[in-house]
Amino acid sequence: MISRVLVANRGEIALRVIRACRELGLQTVAVYSQADAKAGYLRFADETICIGSAASAGSYLSIPNILAAAEIADVDAIHPGYGFLSENAHFADICQASNITFVGPSPDSIRTLGDKAAARSAAQAAGVPVVPGSKGAVHEEADALRVAHEIGYPVLVKASAGGGGRGMRVAHNDMSLRAGLQAASIEAAAAFGDGTVYLEKYLDRPRHVEVQLLGDKHGNVVHFFERDCSIQRRHQKMLEESPCPSLPLEVRKKMHRVAVKLLKSINYNSAGTVEFLVDRDNRFYFIEVNARIQVEHPVSEMVTGMDLVKEQLRVAAGEKLGYEQSAIKLRGVAIEVRVNAEDPEHDFRPSAGEVTSWNTPGGPGVRVDSHVYAGYYVPPYYDSMIAKLIVHAEDRKAAIARLARALDEFTVGGIRTTIPFHRRVLAHAGFAAGHYDTGFVEDFLAGSAV
Repeated sequence: MISRVLVANRGEIALRVIRACRELGLQTVAVYSQADAKAGYLRFADETICIGSAASAGSYLSIPNILAAAEIADVDAIHPGYGFLSENAHFADICQASNITFVGPSPDSIRTLGDKAAARSAAQAAGVPVVPGSKGAVHEEADALRVAHEIGYPVLVKASAGGGGRGMRVAHNDMSLRAGLQAASIEAAAAFGDGTVYLEKYLDRPRHVEVQLLGDKHGNVVHFFERDCSIQRRHQKMLEESPCPSLPLEVRKKMHRVAVKLLKSINYNSAGTVEFLVDRDNRFYFIEVNARIQVEHPVSEMVTGMDLVKEQLRVAAGEKLGYEQSAIKLRGVAIEVRVNAEDPEHDFRPSAGEVTSWNTPGGPGVRVDSHVYAGYYVPPYYDSMIAKLIVHAEDRKAAIARLARALDEFTVGGIRTTIPFHRRVLAHAGFAAGHYDTGFVEDFLAGSAV
């Protein structure tokens, strides 16, 4: 049983978890850094505890500080949200040893999936298509060159423990591969404490499609359909939609099946996302599993009517899913845009500062997930996302029209945001037609998107 939950995160996801807990009748403890002392979501928690300095290392990434807060508040569960410690197997181990339920997958699952080379091996063992590449980590330059010659250039050097585009390099020949191996390893070691890398065939201008799943502790796994998240800048997602507008139904169904098979094969028991790249012939390849709730989970909630955070809490408490795959229906189309405190007119530079006015959109099929209010100060220490705007409608044309209307209603004063950028994307003919890939934003900004 779970009765009292510490929310080990900040911002909109902290508020999202608090809301889910309140609806389930669970008490909540919100932790905060010195920079977040005036965060609006704190007033909705049953108790609040400051856990350290503005810098993440001294607060949201400090396992001792968070566990001390958990002990003081006498909680029986910790929800890590996304980012920070959400995919830290050591943290999950310590929670388990302290008899505190970690609202996420098992430490073993996190370890397997957190190492991208190990996750790739698990996918291959489950019969999931993978991008051609090395069988595991490459430790010697000679091995990397051999693999590159076998699969053909261009190749992608990827950090085993990487994420967010860090520890990645594209190599088009032996010389650039040698340089890329060293650069990716150094960057990965600095960012993740692990310089291990592996190789994959580089797919030119693929689509990025992911399947949302949920597993319980009784061997059941279901999917909540797929999301297309190809609208990215520097490997950071900016817009997500469900269902994928460009994939044939049979390809989507096969993607769902293999994603469920993979998570069943490793006894996965929480919310998670299996991510794929899709080439121009609609062949898809596994790239990774995100062993946590994701930023874009509301997209799947809107098209299925399910509350994924509530479901996370239920399965963490040991409950069975209580429904079959056939009970989960796809209804209409949902699109999400991330509203970041960034200036798109100046290379998306961060725009910290006071929010002098804040007016969010509403109406049928419109949802805003945010912790911001007029008078809130956006700190410079954390991720720049300040809101998620999600819309739902009966079809994609109606969803785009609804999102355009909602963006026009969404006004933020005092800081720059990505709202104007999203307005321009929606007005683009290629996006309206569903003809886009991971190179769309780059082309769009250069004025060459078609």
